[in-house]
Amino acid sequence: MNRSAQQQIAILVIEDDPGDLRLIQLNIRRAGVQTLSRENALICARTLREGIAVAATSPPDVVLLDLSLPDSSGLATVQALRADVPGVPIVVLTGQDDHQLAEAALQAGAQDYLVKGQFEHDALGRAIRHALVRQKLESRLRLFEAALNSAANGVLITNLDSTIEWANPAFTRMTGLSLAEAVGRKPNEILNSGKQEARFYQNMWQTILAGEVWSGELVNRRKDGSLYDEALTISPVTDAKGAIRHFVAIKQDISERKANEERVQHLAHHDQLTDLPNRVLLSDRLAQALAQARRDRGTLAVMFLDLDKFKPVNDILGHDVGDLLLKEVALRLRTCVPRESDTVSRLGGDEFVILLAQIDKAADAALVARKVLLALSQPFTIGPHAIDISTSIGIAAYPQHGEDVSQLLKSADIAMYYAKNDGRNCYRFFRDLNEANVLSG
Repeated sequence: MNRSAQQQIAILVIEDDPGDLRLIQLNIRRAGVQTLSRENALICARTLREGIAVAATSPPDVVLLDLSLPDSSGLATVQALRADVPGVPIVVLTGQDDHQLAEAALQAGAQDYLVKGQFEHDALGRAIRHALVRQKLESRLRLFEAALNSAANGVLITNLDSTIEWANPAFTRMTGLSLAEAVGRKPNEILNSGKQEARFYQNMWQTILAGEVWSGELVNRRKDGSLYDEALTISPVTDAKGAIRHFVAIKQDISERKANEERVQHLAHHDQLTDLPNRVLLSDRLAQALAQARRDRGTLAVMFLDLDKFKPVNDILGHDVGDLLLKEVALRLRTCVPRESDTVSRLGGDEFVILLAQIDKAADAALVARKVLLALSQPFTIGPHAIDISTSIGIAAYPQHGEDVSQLLKSADIAMYYAKNDGRNCYRFFRDLNEANVLSG
């Protein structure tokens, strides 16, 4: 052994044969293995029980273990020592030149295997050094595996064909699939929700097969069939020559984050009291409907509603009752629109707007207006209170009464004042009069 590479190590020899023990000591000295200068740096024990007790008191750097001891023999000896002295490399010494036994000993936890009497050259010293190196590597691998197993995100390792070779517990918690259920299968076989188009996966494969990292979001399916949102990063793993051999996928369940984003988005575009679209969302939908109507040379209508006799409800019964009444009004208005493409919106207070996105002619809006008048003229029961209200409705149609969002809403609002001036509880279409004449007449 190169003197500059010598390291001082504590060796525990568990051997009951004095002759074999002397041979081991001789070969250790011959190999140049430098034991620690402290007393009992080379420690000997005659039985497995004694060896375990010594190791528990003063853990050695390496154990040379005879497989035939007075109190134990065979693979059980390795298993018992490994259980009681974890983390210490073991070199098995035996008189049997048996390759199957050697392989079994390594699988049981030994780092190397030597046949007694075959310590020619530097065999024992090399076995000790290799055992120490292997133990360090195994410790590092155990650390890496422990880190991956404790990671909050799911981790998958696949081969080049995307077949799963390993998955961590977070993957199981995320998908409901055990390691045994995942290994040997492909992610698209067990997770595919059908929500992504083929082009999505084509782009992903094009990126990772080019040796680049791919990141994106997708919807996957759990074992129980439920869907979840996932943030996914896939990194290619290459060999020494740069050839891709594996892929590592980091998976994060972002369902809660996406749900929160959707809630925030919903609140930004809906009235908090009635959950109807607010002015922002109404304007967006009206702009889209206008663009469609222009392309199709079609017609649409905007109905502006203001509740009659609503102020006394708030003044006499209180705002809590008023809020409950507005919720009931919203429910009834929803039943009056004929199609999903139509929109019922609350602008604020007791003002509502209905967008009829596709009608054959402006007069069709009158049919909906009559349904609204009838629905809101029925008494409302709010707790112990029976409340009678009505509504005044103004109607503006595209393209007769306006060609943009602002103009149509303004025209419908003006028409609503026609209905107010004509006695309320009625609807009126916009007429080409100025606002001063309307309010005065």
